Amino acid sequence: MSREPWWQTTVIYQIYPRSFRDTTGNGIGDLPGITEKLEYLTETLGVGAIWISPFYPSPMADFGYDISHYTNVHPMFGTLADFDELLASAHDRKLKVIIDWVPNHSSDQHPWFIESRSSRTNPKRDWYVWHDPKPDGSEPNNWLGSFGGSAWTYDEPTEQYYLHSFLPEQPNLNWRNPEVQEAMFDEVRFWLDRGADGLRVDVAHFVMKDPGFRDNPPVPEDWAEVFKSHGAAYDSQLHIHDKGHADNHLLYRDLRALLDSYSPERYSVGEIHIADWDEWASYYGEELDELHMPYNFMLVHSPWQADEIATRIAALEAAIPPGAWPNYVLGNHDDTRLASRIGRHQARTAAMLLLTLRGTPTIYYGDELAMLEVEIAPEDQLDPWGRNTPGAGRDGCRTPMQWDASANAGFAPAGATPWLPLNEDWRESNVANQLDDPASILNLYRALLAYRKESAPLLLGSYDRLDSPSGSFLYRRSHENATVLVALNFTAEPLTAELPTEGTVVLTTEPGEIAAARPCMVELRPYEGVIIEAT
Repeated sequence: MSREPWWQTTVIYQIYPRSFRDTTGNGIGDLPGITEKLEYLTETLGVGAIWISPFYPSPMADFGYDISHYTNVHPMFGTLADFDELLASAHDRKLKVIIDWVPNHSSDQHPWFIESRSSRTNPKRDWYVWHDPKPDGSEPNNWLGSFGGSAWTYDEPTEQYYLHSFLPEQPNLNWRNPEVQEAMFDEVRFWLDRGADGLRVDVAHFVMKDPGFRDNPPVPEDWAEVFKSHGAAYDSQLHIHDKGHADNHLLYRDLRALLDSYSPERYSVGEIHIADWDEWASYYGEELDELHMPYNFMLVHSPWQADEIATRIAALEAAIPPGAWPNYVLGNHDDTRLASRIGRHQARTAAMLLLTLRGTPTIYYGDELAMLEVEIAPEDQLDPWGRNTPGAGRDGCRTPMQWDASANAGFAPAGATPWLPLNEDWRESNVANQLDDPASILNLYRALLAYRKESAPLLLGSYDRLDSPSGSFLYRRSHENATVLVALNFTAEPLTAELPTEGTVVLTTEPGEIAAARPCMVELRPYEGVIIEAT
């Protein structure tokens, strides 16, 4: 097998540190808790990289995505020594560690912003985005915050507004100031010098805005009624000026040059929610010299239908530049849990889809257990988005990992109160119980990951969709002289799919005996997925 960059042949596992493992009894997960569970990640599950959501000092207005110190660890998560131990232990297990980098904004408690806010003449005033009011005293333009309300907050002492794409507690850094770029790149160097293997870039396309601060236009009238019915003011605008400016590409070329200056190679993946495939793909760079990957969220928001899924995959394959590498994700800390979106049974088919497509997959913690969304009443929401916009809360997908049937599902010591409630099924649905059940979805993930690791077609092969019955999805992965076929039934009815060649069924999503494929044909049970090695 040829030597490819590690990020092309690995599987990434996202850890939301508050919810993975609490070793101190404060009800909040921590870095030592991740270190404690490395054997689960590498030996039991078999992933090759972890992405850890923010663990930096923060007032926690947005649970760590409002950073007050970019080069330290929040005491609730541990210490820098704990991070170093985690990194060293992960590397001993050949596990890569990707950290979250938040370039768009800091916390309003960051020393930089405190200085910037202190006066118009402070040397760091231009480190953030300040603007005079309109003549009538109103906001400089009509930009809105993603979490509700205006994107501008008035600062009475200095008589200017500051910009925040999210909460007022998250002021936007001014990346048009070269000092800001150099300071933020110094923060990146700090973690890369310690040995971090890469960056997940938060809201990567937000960083550069229109320097003329033009108003966003309204959405077309036929869209407006839809958004009005959902009560989402933010979605009443076309966000063409408050994010996604072309100068983002200059920034990510500079970031890539920084990453490429390190050996061994370091990696970057950007959170980019853009529906237009060509614009999304532009973040690879014209010379593949920007982000290694823009994250692909299209399947997260897709109807769970075979043709719709296949169409989106075809669009991705058509859009990525020659030589670029695709990626797929089905769950994360911002979206409803996969098993709640499509059902636990179909989550098994989703596991096979995720781990057999061409590209790098990311698994969200707990999805390997088919963890469900936890219903949290509006008055109990902790997520600021949920408090500001009813129905938009993300607490339900961030609940504690379900390890076993002991107190607090093994997430926290007995007597502790987890920061979010556990799912009511935690005594039955947890790692320990599923490991003992050969038919569990956890053991399906383990089998898929183990097979993928040894399969050149799945790691490196081409992708081709093949004809199949309505409601099913059949594709071929080929590398050199080896070919694997994947057949997925998205329906509640049995289906028979014709194959382009004879083969042997080597893995199925359904419990029980693996049925042999008939010559050039495979019979699929309801919602079943199979992997077939062509002969």
